[in-house]
Amino acid sequence: MEEAAPTSDSAPDPFAPTADLAPVEAAVDALRTQIGCVVVGQHGLIDELVACLLAGGHALIEGVPGVAKTLTARLLAKASGLDYARIQFTPDLMPADVLGTSVFSPATRTFEFHPGPIFAQLVLIDEINRAPAKTQAALFETMEERQATVDGTTHKLPDPFMVVATQNPIEHEGTYRLPEAQLDRFLFKVVVEYPSQEEEVEMLTRFQGFGGVMDEEQVEVVLDADALREARAAVRGVRVELPVLTYAAAIVAATRRHPSLSLGASPRATLALVRGGKAVAAMSGRDFATPDDLRTIVAPVLRHRVLLTAEREIEGVRPETVLRRIVEEIEVPR
Repeated sequence: MEEAAPTSDSAPDPFAPTADLAPVEAAVDALRTQIGCVVVGQHGLIDELVACLLAGGHALIEGVPGVAKTLTARLLAKASGLDYARIQFTPDLMPADVLGTSVFSPATRTFEFHPGPIFAQLVLIDEINRAPAKTQAALFETMEERQATVDGTTHKLPDPFMVVATQNPIEHEGTYRLPEAQLDRFLFKVVVEYPSQEEEVEMLTRFQGFGGVMDEEQVEVVLDADALREARAAVRGVRVELPVLTYAAAIVAATRRHPSLSLGASPRATLALVRGGKAVAAMSGRDFATPDDLRTIVAPVLRHRVLLTAEREIEGVRPETVLRRIVEEIEVPR
Protein backbone atom coordinates (compact mmCIF):
# COMPACT_ATOMS: atom_id res chain seq x y z
CA MET A 1 0.00 0.00 0.00
CA GLU A 2 1.40 3.37 -1.05
CA GLU A 3 2.30 5.77 1.76
CA ALA A 4 0.76 9.25 1.90
CA ALA A 5 2.99 12.12 0.97
CA PRO A 6 4.53 13.82 4.00
CA THR A 7 2.95 17.08 5.05
CA SER A 8 6.31 18.86 4.78
CA ASP A 9 6.04 18.55 0.97
CA SER A 10 2.78 20.45 0.84
CA ALA A 11 2.45 23.74 -1.07
CA PRO A 12 4.40 26.63 0.44
CA ASP A 13 2.57 29.18 2.55
CA PRO A 14 1.84 32.17 0.25
CA PHE A 15 2.03 34.51 3.27
CA ALA A 16 5.45 33.33 4.43
CA PRO A 17 8.06 36.12 4.47
CA THR A 18 10.01 36.27 1.20
CA ALA A 19 12.48 39.05 1.91
CA ASP A 20 13.96 40.94 4.81
CA LEU A 21 12.71 44.50 4.46
CA ALA A 22 14.34 45.73 7.68
CA PRO A 23 17.36 47.23 5.82
CA VAL A 24 15.01 49.10 3.48
CA GLU A 25 12.98 50.44 6.39
CA ALA A 26 16.18 51.54 8.15
CA ALA A 27 17.47 53.25 4.98
CA VAL A 28 14.17 55.12 4.60
CA ASP A 29 14.31 56.33 8.21
CA ALA A 30 17.90 57.48 7.69
CA LEU A 31 16.99 59.40 4.52
CA ARG A 32 14.05 61.06 6.26
CA THR A 33 16.26 62.08 9.16
CA GLN A 34 19.04 63.51 7.01
CA ILE A 35 16.73 65.48 4.71
CA GLY A 36 14.76 66.63 7.76
CA CYS A 37 17.92 68.21 9.15
CA VAL A 38 17.44 70.97 6.59
CA VAL A 39 13.90 70.72 5.22
CA VAL A 40 11.28 71.56 7.84
CA GLY A 41 7.95 69.83 7.28
CA GLN A 42 7.10 68.71 3.71
CA HIS A 43 6.83 65.12 4.92
CA GLY A 44 4.63 64.16 1.99
CA LEU A 45 7.18 65.48 -0.51
CA ILE A 46 10.03 63.61 1.18
CA ASP A 47 8.14 60.31 1.49
CA GLU A 48 6.91 60.38 -2.10
CA LEU A 49 10.38 61.16 -3.45
CA VAL A 50 11.90 58.34 -1.39
CA ALA A 51 9.18 55.93 -2.56
CA CYS A 52 9.83 56.96 -6.16
CA LEU A 53 13.57 56.42 -5.66
CA LEU A 54 13.00 52.92 -4.25
CA ALA A 55 10.55 52.03 -7.03
CA GLY A 56 13.07 53.04 -9.69
CA GLY A 57 10.86 55.77 -11.16
CA HIS A 58 11.01 59.48 -11.98
CA ALA A 59 9.23 62.28 -10.14
CA LEU A 60 7.65 65.54 -11.29
CA ILE A 61 7.34 68.11 -8.49
CA GLU A 62 4.85 70.93 -8.88
CA GLY A 63 4.71 73.87 -6.49
CA VAL A 64 5.13 77.61 -6.20
CA PRO A 65 8.65 79.02 -5.81
CA GLY A 66 10.21 78.74 -2.36
CA VAL A 67 8.65 75.51 -1.04
CA ALA A 68 11.91 73.49 -1.08
CA LYS A 69 11.38 71.55 -4.33
CA THR A 70 14.95 71.90 -5.62
CA LEU A 71 16.46 71.74 -2.14
CA THR A 72 14.75 68.46 -1.28
CA ALA A 73 15.86 66.83 -4.54
CA ARG A 74 19.44 67.97 -3.99
CA LEU A 75 19.48 66.67 -0.42
CA LEU A 76 18.00 63.34 -1.55
CA ALA A 77 20.90 62.94 -3.97
CA LYS A 78 23.45 63.83 -1.28
CA ALA A 79 22.00 61.58 1.43
CA SER A 80 21.69 58.64 -0.96
CA GLY A 81 25.28 59.05 -2.21
CA LEU A 82 24.31 59.49 -5.87
CA ASP A 83 26.07 61.58 -8.52
CA TYR A 84 24.00 64.73 -8.96
CA ALA A 85 23.51 67.11 -11.86
CA ARG A 86 21.15 70.02 -12.32
CA ILE A 87 19.81 71.25 -15.66
CA GLN A 88 18.04 74.60 -15.83
CA PHE A 89 15.56 74.31 -18.69
CA THR A 90 15.23 77.49 -20.78
CA PRO A 91 13.62 78.24 -24.17
CA ASP A 92 17.02 78.24 -25.92
CA LEU A 93 18.20 74.90 -24.47
CA MET A 94 19.11 72.35 -27.15
CA PRO A 95 19.06 68.52 -26.94
CA ALA A 96 22.88 68.43 -27.09
CA ASP A 97 22.97 70.54 -23.90
CA VAL A 98 21.16 67.70 -22.15
CA LEU A 99 22.46 64.54 -23.82
CA GLY A 100 25.99 65.57 -24.75
CA THR A 101 27.75 65.79 -28.09
CA SER A 102 30.48 64.19 -30.20
CA VAL A 103 33.62 66.34 -30.52
CA PHE A 104 36.40 65.75 -33.04
CA SER A 105 39.76 64.99 -31.42
CA PRO A 106 42.78 66.01 -33.53
CA ALA A 107 45.01 63.69 -31.48
CA THR A 108 43.08 60.52 -32.33
CA ARG A 109 41.42 61.86 -35.50
CA THR A 110 38.12 60.46 -34.27
CA PHE A 111 34.95 61.83 -32.74
CA GLU A 112 34.78 61.42 -28.98
CA PHE A 113 31.50 61.49 -27.10
CA HIS A 114 31.29 64.04 -24.29
CA PRO A 115 28.33 63.03 -22.10
CA GLY A 116 25.88 65.69 -20.98
CA PRO A 117 24.43 66.22 -17.50
CA ILE A 118 21.72 63.60 -18.10
CA PHE A 119 24.39 60.95 -17.42
CA ALA A 120 24.37 61.66 -13.68
CA GLN A 121 22.66 59.19 -11.35
CA LEU A 122 20.14 61.73 -10.06
CA VAL A 123 19.29 64.53 -12.46
CA LEU A 124 17.31 67.56 -11.35
CA ILE A 125 15.55 69.35 -14.22
CA ASP A 126 14.47 72.74 -12.96
CA GLU A 127 11.40 74.30 -14.60
CA ILE A 128 11.03 71.48 -17.09
CA ASN A 129 8.14 73.18 -18.88
CA ARG A 130 10.31 76.09 -20.09
CA ALA A 131 12.10 74.11 -22.82
CA PRO A 132 10.56 73.60 -26.29
CA ALA A 133 9.31 70.30 -27.70
CA LYS A 134 12.61 69.41 -29.39
CA THR A 135 14.45 69.42 -26.07
CA GLN A 136 11.58 67.71 -24.27
CA ALA A 137 11.71 64.89 -26.83
CA ALA A 138 15.35 64.25 -25.91
CA LEU A 139 14.14 63.02 -22.52
CA PHE A 140 11.76 60.36 -23.86
CA GLU A 141 14.40 57.70 -24.49
CA THR A 142 16.44 58.50 -21.40
CA MET A 143 13.50 58.26 -19.02
CA GLU A 144 11.98 55.09 -20.45
CA GLU A 145 14.84 53.04 -21.93
CA ARG A 146 17.56 54.44 -19.63
CA GLN A 147 19.79 55.18 -22.61
CA ALA A 148 20.65 58.07 -24.92
CA THR A 149 21.26 57.88 -28.66
CA VAL A 150 23.61 60.54 -30.01
CA ASP A 151 24.85 60.56 -33.63
CA GLY A 152 23.51 57.05 -34.14
CA THR A 153 25.35 55.58 -31.14
CA THR A 154 23.46 54.40 -28.08
CA HIS A 155 24.97 55.11 -24.67
CA LYS A 156 23.69 53.43 -21.51
CA LEU A 157 22.78 55.64 -18.56
CA PRO A 158 24.08 54.83 -15.08
CA ASP A 159 22.33 52.48 -12.70
CA PRO A 160 20.67 53.74 -10.55
CA PHE A 161 19.21 56.59 -12.58
CA MET A 162 16.43 59.00 -11.61
CA VAL A 163 15.02 62.22 -13.04
CA VAL A 164 13.43 64.73 -10.67
CA ALA A 165 11.77 67.60 -12.51
CA THR A 166 10.11 70.73 -11.15
CA GLN A 167 7.54 73.09 -12.55
CA ASN A 168 5.68 76.19 -11.41
CA PRO A 169 1.87 75.84 -11.54
CA ILE A 170 1.05 79.56 -11.63
CA GLU A 171 3.45 81.10 -14.15
CA HIS A 172 2.61 80.11 -17.73
CA GLU A 173 4.25 82.88 -19.79
CA GLY A 174 7.18 81.45 -21.73
CA THR A 175 6.33 77.85 -20.86
CA TYR A 176 5.36 74.81 -22.93
CA ARG A 177 2.79 72.25 -21.90
CA LEU A 178 4.45 68.89 -21.38
CA PRO A 179 3.31 66.20 -23.86
CA GLU A 180 1.05 63.55 -22.37
CA ALA A 181 3.55 60.88 -23.44
CA GLN A 182 6.24 62.57 -21.37
CA LEU A 183 4.00 63.07 -18.35
CA ASP A 184 3.22 59.35 -18.48
CA ARG A 185 6.92 58.59 -17.97
CA PHE A 186 6.90 60.15 -14.51
CA LEU A 187 6.03 57.56 -11.88
CA PHE A 188 4.78 60.27 -9.47
CA LYS A 189 3.60 63.82 -9.79
CA VAL A 190 4.13 65.37 -6.38
CA VAL A 191 2.16 68.52 -5.55
CA VAL A 192 3.86 70.62 -2.86
CA GLU A 193 1.70 72.83 -0.67
CA TYR A 194 2.71 75.67 1.66
CA PRO A 195 4.04 74.60 5.06
CA SER A 196 1.94 75.27 8.14
CA GLN A 197 2.53 78.40 10.20
CA GLU A 198 4.07 76.29 12.98
CA GLU A 199 6.52 74.73 10.51
CA GLU A 200 7.52 78.16 9.21
CA VAL A 201 8.18 79.34 12.76
CA GLU A 202 10.34 76.26 13.34
CA MET A 203 12.20 76.97 10.11
CA LEU A 204 12.90 80.57 11.17
CA THR A 205 14.00 79.45 14.63
CA ARG A 206 16.29 76.72 13.32
CA PHE A 207 18.07 78.73 10.64
CA GLN A 208 18.19 82.28 12.00
CA GLY A 209 21.82 81.75 12.98
CA PHE A 210 22.72 81.05 9.34
CA GLY A 211 21.41 84.35 8.02
CA GLY A 212 18.49 82.58 6.36
CA VAL A 213 20.81 80.26 4.40
CA MET A 214 20.29 76.63 5.30
CA ASP A 215 23.36 74.63 6.28
CA GLU A 216 23.43 71.62 3.94
CA GLU A 217 26.83 70.44 5.18
CA GLN A 218 25.18 68.71 8.13
CA VAL A 219 23.47 66.23 5.80
CA GLU A 220 25.39 62.94 5.82
CA VAL A 221 25.56 60.18 3.22
CA VAL A 222 23.57 57.23 4.55
CA LEU A 223 23.31 55.17 1.35
CA ASP A 224 25.30 54.37 -1.78
CA ALA A 225 24.56 53.07 -5.26
CA ASP A 226 25.11 49.42 -4.29
CA ALA A 227 22.84 49.66 -1.26
CA LEU A 228 20.19 51.40 -3.35
CA ARG A 229 20.31 48.67 -5.99
CA GLU A 230 19.82 46.07 -3.23
CA ALA A 231 16.92 48.05 -1.79
CA ARG A 232 15.27 48.29 -5.21
CA ALA A 233 15.65 44.53 -5.66
CA ALA A 234 13.98 43.99 -2.29
CA VAL A 235 11.12 46.32 -3.30
CA ARG A 236 10.61 44.39 -6.54
CA GLY A 237 10.29 41.23 -4.44
CA VAL A 238 7.38 42.60 -2.39
CA ARG A 239 4.34 40.36 -2.95
CA VAL A 240 1.10 41.67 -4.40
CA GLU A 241 -1.71 39.13 -4.20
CA LEU A 242 -4.30 38.75 -6.96
CA PRO A 243 -7.12 40.63 -5.12
CA VAL A 244 -4.82 43.65 -4.71
CA LEU A 245 -3.76 43.48 -8.37
CA THR A 246 -7.44 43.34 -9.34
CA TYR A 247 -8.10 46.34 -7.12
CA ALA A 248 -5.34 48.32 -8.87
CA ALA A 249 -6.73 47.44 -12.29
CA ALA A 250 -10.25 48.41 -11.20
CA ILE A 251 -9.11 51.87 -10.06
CA VAL A 252 -7.37 52.59 -13.36
CA ALA A 253 -10.20 51.16 -15.44
CA ALA A 254 -12.67 53.42 -13.62
CA THR A 255 -10.76 56.50 -14.80
CA ARG A 256 -11.46 55.51 -18.41
CA ARG A 257 -15.22 55.63 -18.04
CA HIS A 258 -15.74 58.36 -15.46
CA PRO A 259 -17.95 61.19 -16.80
CA SER A 260 -15.69 63.90 -15.32
CA LEU A 261 -12.63 62.68 -17.22
CA SER A 262 -12.02 63.05 -20.95
CA LEU A 263 -8.91 60.86 -20.81
CA GLY A 264 -8.35 57.94 -18.50
CA ALA A 265 -5.07 56.40 -17.37
CA SER A 266 -3.13 53.94 -19.51
CA PRO A 267 -1.90 50.42 -18.62
CA ARG A 268 1.42 52.02 -17.70
CA ALA A 269 -0.47 53.73 -14.88
CA THR A 270 -1.64 50.35 -13.56
CA LEU A 271 1.95 49.13 -13.49
CA ALA A 272 3.01 52.38 -11.80
CA LEU A 273 0.32 51.98 -9.14
CA VAL A 274 1.57 48.50 -8.27
CA ARG A 275 5.23 49.58 -8.34
CA GLY A 276 4.49 52.48 -6.04
CA GLY A 277 2.43 50.29 -3.74
CA LYS A 278 5.36 47.90 -3.38
CA ALA A 279 7.63 50.79 -2.41
CA VAL A 280 5.15 52.07 0.19
CA ALA A 281 4.89 48.59 1.70
CA ALA A 282 8.68 48.20 1.81
CA MET A 283 9.03 51.60 3.50
CA SER A 284 6.87 50.20 6.31
CA GLY A 285 8.98 47.05 6.56
CA ARG A 286 6.38 44.76 4.98
CA ASP A 287 7.07 42.26 2.21
CA PHE A 288 3.47 42.33 0.96
CA ALA A 289 1.36 45.19 -0.40
CA THR A 290 -2.16 45.99 0.79
CA PRO A 291 -5.02 48.00 -0.73
CA ASP A 292 -4.17 50.82 1.67
CA ASP A 293 -0.69 51.04 0.13
CA LEU A 294 -2.30 51.63 -3.27
CA ARG A 295 -4.82 54.12 -1.90
CA THR A 296 -1.97 56.13 -0.40
CA ILE A 297 -0.44 56.84 -3.80
CA VAL A 298 -3.45 57.02 -6.12
CA ALA A 299 -3.14 60.81 -6.39
CA PRO A 300 0.62 61.05 -7.16
CA VAL A 301 0.43 58.15 -9.62
CA LEU A 302 -2.71 59.18 -11.52
CA ARG A 303 -3.18 62.96 -11.22
CA HIS A 304 -0.94 63.67 -14.25
CA ARG A 305 -2.24 60.75 -16.29
CA VAL A 306 -5.89 61.81 -16.52
CA LEU A 307 -7.56 64.81 -18.17
CA LEU A 308 -10.66 66.56 -16.88
CA THR A 309 -13.53 67.38 -19.20
CA ALA A 310 -13.82 71.03 -20.25
CA GLU A 311 -16.87 71.48 -18.03
CA ARG A 312 -15.06 70.24 -14.93
CA GLU A 313 -12.04 72.42 -15.66
CA ILE A 314 -14.27 75.50 -15.90
CA GLU A 315 -15.85 74.56 -12.58
CA GLY A 316 -12.39 74.42 -11.01
CA VAL A 317 -12.53 70.72 -10.16
CA ARG A 318 -9.12 69.16 -9.47
CA PRO A 319 -8.10 65.69 -10.71
CA GLU A 320 -7.45 64.66 -7.10
CA THR A 321 -11.13 65.25 -6.28
CA VAL A 322 -12.30 62.95 -9.07
CA LEU A 323 -9.73 60.31 -8.15
CA ARG A 324 -10.85 60.41 -4.53
CA ARG A 325 -14.45 59.77 -5.60
CA ILE A 326 -13.35 56.89 -7.81
CA VAL A 327 -11.45 55.23 -4.97
CA GLU A 328 -14.42 55.66 -2.61
CA GLU A 329 -16.75 53.94 -5.08
CA ILE A 330 -14.60 50.82 -5.61
CA GLU A 331 -14.98 48.00 -3.12
CA VAL A 332 -11.81 47.34 -1.17
CA PRO A 333 -10.74 43.66 -1.22
CA ARG A 334 -10.47 41.90 2.11
